Amino acid sequence: MTWDPDTAPAPQPPIDRATKIRFWLRAIPFGTICFGTLAILLILRQPERWIYGMRRPFTPYLTQFVCRMFFVISGIRFSHHGKPMPEHGAIVANHASWLDIFTLHAAKRVYYVSKAEVRGWFGIGWLARATGTIFINRIRSEAKAQEETLRDRLTLGHKLLFFPEGTSTDALRVLPFKTTLFAAFFHPDLRDKLSIQPVTVIYRAPDGKEPSFYGWWGEMDFGWSLVRVLGAAPQGSVEVIYHTPLRVADYPDRKALAKACEETVRAAMPPDRQSIEG
Repeated sequence: MTWDPDTAPAPQPPIDRATKIRFWLRAIPFGTICFGTLAILLILRQPERWIYGMRRPFTPYLTQFVCRMFFVISGIRFSHHGKPMPEHGAIVANHASWLDIFTLHAAKRVYYVSKAEVRGWFGIGWLARATGTIFINRIRSEAKAQEETLRDRLTLGHKLLFFPEGTSTDALRVLPFKTTLFAAFFHPDLRDKLSIQPVTVIYRAPDGKEPSFYGWWGEMDFGWSLVRVLGAAPQGSVEVIYHTPLRVADYPDRKALAKACEETVRAAMPPDRQSIEG
């Protein structure tokens, strides 16, 4: 049986006063940096669009700066190993939490592929739209149009990042990778040019907290999770592992490529988590 985030228990105990105070002490400076930088990004985006169109060679640096500042202000220890690939293509990673947005953008300038619901989320949806996120509906009738959108962005040289699990988890497991979005990489104009880099994201909870502390799944409220994570003391850590890129041309189809990516991502999880059923 595959672990189902929609039915798995997702307890939300009350948040104590000290955590709430730490949250505001961190949220106010981070919010100032975040939305101040976003204002600069929106100002610069117009001349950048006039000159470069959708290529965006400069403004992604501003997004990366904000994501790095998140870890400075929150106190979550961040480290990464391996080298983000310089090759043309995409990145795939396991998905544990809304934290992944900051985690994976801190080390590499990327464009996210996200589920369509994120577009309407307060604050997060606005930021996602401003930074060039691609929104998709995971329904079969729109698969072809979405494949074309991904192909167009790849042709522009954008480094796309998506989560093949299709949902976030408790940060303790890797769910089976869905294969639909891998189809775009096998277009005749792209297959021989693209590489896919698997990335493993490992969250380690603060001392004394449950191992799933940084996970976000099921009916867990975003606001509750945000306050708990940003207000934690002490904080835990996150590790990002960049694996050797896989050449799309070396695989016969999207299912084989998705399986190879999934196995690579899962194999780098801590040994005690590899035995947890996905």
